[in-house]
Amino acid sequence: MTDRELNTDYPKTRASLADDLKALGLIKGMTVIVHSSLKSLGWVVGGPVAVVQALMDVVTEEGTLVMPTHTAHYSDPAGWLNPPVPKEWWPVIREEMPAFDPEITPTYFMGAIVEAFRTFPGVIRSNHPTESFAAWGKNKETIINDHSLDFGLGEQSPLGKMYRLEGFVLLVGVGYDSNTTMHLAEHRIPNFKSEVNAGPFYKDGKRVWESFTQVSYREELFEEIGMAYEKTGHPVSKGKAGLAECRLMPQKELVEFTENWLLQHDKNSKPIHHA
Repeated sequence: MTDRELNTDYPKTRASLADDLKALGLIKGMTVIVHSSLKSLGWVVGGPVAVVQALMDVVTEEGTLVMPTHTAHYSDPAGWLNPPVPKEWWPVIREEMPAFDPEITPTYFMGAIVEAFRTFPGVIRSNHPTESFAAWGKNKETIINDHSLDFGLGEQSPLGKMYRLEGFVLLVGVGYDSNTTMHLAEHRIPNFKSEVNAGPFYKDGKRVWESFTQVSYREELFEEIGMAYEKTGHPVSKGKAGLAECRLMPQKELVEFTENWLLQHDKNSKPIHHA
């Protein structure tokens, strides 16, 4: 097998990835949300477990490591498009879908690193049927507890709590279109478009199926916004972890830039103030 087939020049390890992350600017005590692609790193000894360990080695329990552990399939089948299911199936899906359980429900298309992270000792996960987050370290309870059902990526979500802690965003081999933090800005736009979703979860120990309101997300804009953020000289540290192109940036600056960009591109909106 050739190096090209292996997609690496030399095996990446827990130690080598930790060194790369430190060179990028990740430090002990940092609060950081990570979006990642395992295959972008090249061939890693130990796969996703080694990547999670490397992140933990650098941040340590004096910091906080956060990852989105979303489960889009634990939602109302009326909104499923990829693929859709017959309308006559909807009642049985709503009745029989297992409740979202932070302990056991797998993530959905979030990547191998996230799926490994959620199972690590000491990691806790929020109780949201579609937009949960997991965290490890010093501020995990502050970030994860009391995740609001409505507007699950808004001010009372782990994203909003990280913002108030002045956290950072780390992109590992993924673009701004995977940058969940930017959704927080969408909740800050006056008259934003919203929609109703629903899903099963445990409430007071019992399975419930409840509706909730969410923003009509526009992540298709995020690459353009991210490039504009970088071109205007905002703080972004660029480098590599293994073979993966990485970016590390302060969450607060990115959210505020995204909010302003959206306001400027919506002539009917006016800035609003936040506590």
